[in-house]
Amino acid sequence: MSTPNESGAADVRQHVETLVHRIEAKDLAGLRQLYAADVVSFDVEPPLQHVGLEAKLRNWTNVFTIFRDVRYELRDLAFTVDRSVAFAHGFGRLSGTLATGAETNGMWVRATLCFRRFDGAWLITHDQVSVPFDLHSGRGVSDLQP
Repeated sequence: MSTPNESGAADVRQHVETLVHRIEAKDLAGLRQLYAADVVSFDVEPPLQHVGLEAKLRNWTNVFTIFRDVRYELRDLAFTVDRSVAFAHGFGRLSGTLATGAETNGMWVRATLCFRRFDGAWLITHDQVSVPFDLHSGRGVSDLQP
């Protein structure tokens, strides 16, 4: 039998897999079920923070408008799971076929997901993606590989 942390870790990993599948399916209704109502998102596009579920879903709506077909990859994820909070960090890449028909491999970003358990279910309460930048030029560096 698994300990609460082991089963919690499996549940959080499954939540992340579901997130990826729903993004690739462009399933806004399904994504709505994965985030807390008060989620705070530090995404790559302005403003500095997006607060609340509707703001987060607007971000995904923008992505789904830009992409005809979406691929979302998370790799090298490390998980920390306790009874009521969990964190995952690693690298993410959004790629696919743009609405124009052009293919894009996207760019790798640093990704962090934070979860809380609500009534036995894990929900994303915070996410952050960031692009490294060059200190000398002040510009983002988008060609790095994990």
